[in-house]
Amino acid sequence: MSELNKIAVKIISNGKGILAADESNATMTKRLEVVNINSTPDNRLSFREILFSSEEMKDCIGGVILYDETINQTASSGKSIPDLISSSGAVPGIKVDTGAKNLANSPEEKITEGLDGLRDRLKKYYALGARFTKWRGVYSISEKYPSELAISCNAHALARYSALVQESGMVPIVEPEVLMDGNHSADVCLSKTSEVIKKCFDELILHKVDLSGIILKPNMILAGNKSKNKISNEEVSLKTLECLKNCVPNEVPGIAFLSGGQSEIEATENLNLINKNNNTNFIMTYSYGRALQQSALKVWSKNIKDIETTQNTFNHRAKMCTLAAQGKWSSELENK
Repeated sequence: MSELNKIAVKIISNGKGILAADESNATMTKRLEVVNINSTPDNRLSFREILFSSEEMKDCIGGVILYDETINQTASSGKSIPDLISSSGAVPGIKVDTGAKNLANSPEEKITEGLDGLRDRLKKYYALGARFTKWRGVYSISEKYPSELAISCNAHALARYSALVQESGMVPIVEPEVLMDGNHSADVCLSKTSEVIKKCFDELILHKVDLSGIILKPNMILAGNKSKNKISNEEVSLKTLECLKNCVPNEVPGIAFLSGGQSEIEATENLNLINKNNNTNFIMTYSYGRALQQSALKVWSKNIKDIETTQNTFNHRAKMCTLAAQGKWSSELENK
């Protein structure tokens, strides 16, 4: 096993998943404003520190994706945030893209930026303790989109990013997210997601990226959020597995799904069925943001001093997601 493969496998093995706590300050401000909390650096840190020091971090969370502000902060104990995460056995990670901007000559689509200066930023993050990174490409579905231009440009950026990250001794999370916004069918989502993932791997191979040292973070195959033709959770799992089986090379150690607008329960139930039906060699786990944090955030906002109840809420959600990553979740366990 290469060092990169060891890191990747450590993050996603034994039902462990990834806590995506890499919301930008602007996104975190929106989330906090919804629950009437001022978005100050101290409040952002306070909520995240409560999660990072929760009991189930040890058993359920293999990696935490941080934002630039957070990786440079210090916990109330005096430990750096990466040290706090490492002390639970999880691996600290960092979001390194600088956001999605309008794509030139196709302004209704997005291209993710952040390659300029990335090599030097990676050295800094490695010194701070990060051992994996994240870069997200986003794709919309409509009659015209995603265009060949958007698919090609984002795949190229993801591959260049991945090559630089591996050069720096870290594991890249490759996140091509086909958004669920729209009225498209699940079959259209399957077709477009397959096209996107295949192009990503064409570019990763072209850029000589070690596929055994990456983690893929894709969307599940779902009908659009405005579609009248929703499919069952069972169908979601089967179509998602069909897509990955046909598009992902065997060398990739595992897949950590994004929740992509699903509710906490939907994201958990779909992951559980994917694992029950999994006939591949890939580890299938989670890399959730809202689907791990939303309930805890609501509880915390009622009393930001009530650490215990907030942690209990997060612990339950983390436990349910880890059971789902093992195909052992049930609605009875959910409601215990």
